[in-house]
Amino acid sequence: MSIVVTGATGNLGRLVIEGLLAAQVPAGDIAAVVRDKSKAADLAERGIELRIADYNAPETLSGVFAAGERVLMISGSEVGQRVPQHRAIVDAASTANVALLAYTSILGGPDADFELAAEHNVTEQLILDSGLPYTFLRNGWYHENYTEHLAPVLEHGAVVASAGEGRVASASRADYAAAAVAVLTGEGHEGQVYELSGDVAWSFAEYAAEIAAQSGKDISYANVPAEQHLAVLTGAGLPEPLAAVLVDVDAGIARGRLARTTGELARLIGRPTTPMSEAIAAALEGLNRQS
Repeated sequence: MSIVVTGATGNLGRLVIEGLLAAQVPAGDIAAVVRDKSKAADLAERGIELRIADYNAPETLSGVFAAGERVLMISGSEVGQRVPQHRAIVDAASTANVALLAYTSILGGPDADFELAAEHNVTEQLILDSGLPYTFLRNGWYHENYTEHLAPVLEHGAVVASAGEGRVASASRADYAAAAVAVLTGEGHEGQVYELSGDVAWSFAEYAAEIAAQSGKDISYANVPAEQHLAVLTGAGLPEPLAAVLVDVDAGIARGRLARTTGELARLIGRPTTPMSEAIAAALEGLNRQS
């Protein structure tokens, strides 16, 4: 039985493949679905099968899955285009009659009432309508959504957001990858919906204080109106549609939509989730190596 990982050269996909190998899944039993073969040369060298397909070209997905396989469908990164992309994957998986389709969705499912969640909710329904055995991995926010952008925080001495006093129960990307590995290699996960989040929900003021403590710099939390936040993000070079989505997420955070601490992630991976303080330390170390 093969385990198939879509989006395998992305940050999460690579961590999942590393986790499968660490769990003693033979490389020959792992298939990586990738768009660019050259970016996956290192995976092929380790004996992992490459299957070339493009989310935006449904015809390339024909035959990419086989009956009896367990598939991890990592959501696409192109916000606004994911529904047709995901429909193509679900259709291909259904045609192949895969044994399990696990999907990386979003914490809260239908209760996540911000724009970014809409495509996930449509995708979940597509999977339900397909009749395939499924597992929904409703991932909360990643630490890295913030810690990968520490440089401007350190430069300007501020964590800028429009989330008010909202809290975020984030976990590391590696934690979510470990949960996917547990589902792909375990039993009894069919039909399950896992609400996955970190063990601790932190506020942006606490996040800023932790950066300050570790960096030795004066860092504060600048809670700004949504319009100002949008201007800051577009001024930093983000396309306005993406910036608007992020501002909308902050509004959801202010409403408590990403603060749930269910404990399900820790139970799936068999250990506590990674503290935000560790993610900050790793990010600061990375910045120090670059300087």
